[in-house]
Order: sequence, then structure tokens, then C-alpha cells
Amino acid sequence: MKLKVLSVGILLLMLSCTIYTIPPESFKDQFTKNDKSKEVIVNNPLLYKDFKYSSNNIEYLTVYDKKGKEMKIRNSASLEMRVTLLNGKRKYFYFDTVILENDTLKGGKSRFMPGLRNVIPYDQIVKIEVQEGGKNYYYKN
Repeated sequence: MKLKVLSVGILLLMLSCTIYTIPPESFKDQFTKNDKSKEVIVNNPLLYKDFKYSSNNIEYLTVYDKKGKEMKIRNSASLEMRVTLLNGKRKYFYFDTVILENDTLKGGKSRFMPGLRNVIPYDQIVKIEVQEGGKNYYYKN
């Protein structure tokens, strides 16, 4: 019985974590068209105090599924982003915290520790992936 429950849980997890890609050129183009930011409040599922921070102003993001089909996905507080660099290392962000400033990608990698940020020279990026993280974060405003 436990094995069946575990198998169903793993299957649901695999189906819910669709990973989309964004070519770096397309990503840069989408960010240069939406260079403004906005103040947002996001719930904190573990504690009573909400998170307040400056978010990028992108409402929809153009991405590609694993078959290469173009899609639009809505920006959300739980959307996660993984960037692969030329040296093979990967950096992780919450997508709504990401900004592109002077050919440098900057963004938060933790909701609980806002000082933890990644800063990457844009010319070092070879691959950008996004996925709905499934975490219980949502905008309150």
C-alpha cells in the first residue's frame, strides 16, 4: 500500500513540474521591453509575516516546451528559474525577482533571506529554464 501511494506521489510530482526553456536572446528581448518594476507582497506559508520586495513587471513570459512549441506562461510568485552558465554551473532564482541591468542578470535565490542574490554576467548564460515550483507562494496585492 505504501509503495502505491509513493508511486502515485512521484508520478504527480513529475507531471506537475513541466520545465520550459527560454533562449537567452528571447529572454533579453522580453526584459528590455518591460524594464519597470513594481512593489509586491507575497504570503509566507511558514510564518505570519509576508514578504515585500520589488518585482519585475513581466506579466506573461514567452517560453518553449520540450517539443519546441512556443507558449505563454503567467509570472507568479512561485515561478522558479534555472540558468546554466558556460562553465556548466547552474544558478537558481525566483523569476519575479530577476532584473536585467547593464548586461548583468540579478535576482533573489531565497524568499527567507533576501540578501542571498545571484549576479551573473549575461554573456556567460547558455541556457535558461523556468518551472512552476509548486510552492505555496502567491501575491497578496
